[in-house]
Amino acid sequence: MFRSLPAAHFAEEDLRSLAAVMVAVAEDTVTPETEPDDEENTGINAGMTYLGQFIDHDLTFDPASSLQKQDDPDALVDFRTPRFDLDCLYGRGPDDQPYLYEDDGVRMLLGRALSGNADDAGARDVPRNSPRTGPKRALMGDPRNDENIIISQLHAAMIRFHNRVVDFLHGSHADFHTIQRIVRWHYQWVVLHDFLPAIIGQPMLERILPHLAKKTTILENAPDLRFFHWRHDPFMPVEFSVAAYRFGHSMVRPTYRLNTTLPERQVIFSVDPKVPNLVGFREFPSNFGIDWRLFFDFRTGDQPQFGPRRIQPAYKIDTSLVNPLGSLPVSVATGVPSLAERNLLRGLRMGLPSGQAVARTLGVPVIPDDRLRIGKATEEDTATNPRLVDISPRFRGHAPLWYYILAEAQQAFETDATPIRLGPVGGRIVGEVFVGLLLGDPHSFLRQDPGFRPIAEFTKDGRFGMAELITQALKV
Repeated sequence: MFRSLPAAHFAEEDLRSLAAVMVAVAEDTVTPETEPDDEENTGINAGMTYLGQFIDHDLTFDPASSLQKQDDPDALVDFRTPRFDLDCLYGRGPDDQPYLYEDDGVRMLLGRALSGNADDAGARDVPRNSPRTGPKRALMGDPRNDENIIISQLHAAMIRFHNRVVDFLHGSHADFHTIQRIVRWHYQWVVLHDFLPAIIGQPMLERILPHLAKKTTILENAPDLRFFHWRHDPFMPVEFSVAAYRFGHSMVRPTYRLNTTLPERQVIFSVDPKVPNLVGFREFPSNFGIDWRLFFDFRTGDQPQFGPRRIQPAYKIDTSLVNPLGSLPVSVATGVPSLAERNLLRGLRMGLPSGQAVARTLGVPVIPDDRLRIGKATEEDTATNPRLVDISPRFRGHAPLWYYILAEAQQAFETDATPIRLGPVGGRIVGEVFVGLLLGDPHSFLRQDPGFRPIAEFTKDGRFGMAELITQALKV
């Protein structure tokens, strides 16, 4: 995306020191549900963390790169098509992967029944294999969608939405490719009109797509793609995949309430196998069925601010990752257990430019070194968070891009109640890549049918977002 910028060089020991400070210290207790949690982001709900992960798996798949060698970005192959086409859901289709589909080749298969949410009698797991020994692994287009229990159930919800569209269009007589196109376009609508505004903010989205602000069509007001350009087909910029889009790692909570029937919240990861947790790649307890009202805003008007029935916020986009992400389990770690260290080393291996260099290229004021700090965006921690240059003077005017994008978002902090989204560098990169990939895909609704609107019966007060998609999914 910024090929003219030189690669930023860092000493690996400096990056490891930075990573160690970015991972929060383990706490003996977590904030009770009945009390305010100053690490929560008032602007983004917890479900967006895992919708973002699902989107990432839909766009990217690179089994070849390694932290142990210097990677050439031009030599990498994206084994996942860089399109919002749900190939992580559909795989290679019913002809090539029939085990993902029912006998009619139109509906998709689901797994065992789940309990825990009394308002979702049809809750189901994803389909899984049945080995004689070992964990029951998910049967899906992308095995990464089984990394944790939340994303695997989000995947199951997308299967149910597909089947809902089949039923809406008169069952097995519907053409699979027609169903697939309709599902993809509704998903793309959610990405553009629900996910992106939550992450980069509506003003940034409207700068990139001015027709949204002017209430016109995209044909009347062309998109403002200043930096994401391609010759033949859109590609996956490393500044996006290795830095900007990894903002979601800072949004992960240490615990999540899956439903209101479980006596307590579950920890996201635990190195102690005796501690119930949300690590995936296994058949989890059947009473872990998710109540999505605890993850997305369904606008029911009865959501309390505290307690087990509240909508759980994501954690803030800042330069702090919760402690469990500093010691990932073997099932999801790839040699380096610290997620922060993995991200920083990958940026080095991929030759990313510094955050300051990218900011200057975008015409964005560079953040002064004294304002580049490491730690939680809370009233309690802000004043004592160490500066990046305190970790190493070699970081002066020269910050890793992934860290810089998180620190840039953190500049918006004023009080614990301040909503925090991506800033001008991170927001521009993520926004332009998302819009560019949609515009570069001849089969997306922006290209094929710019006047597309979600099925009216699927909307609520004219709105269609992830909550409305799930509402339809739960009818199956």
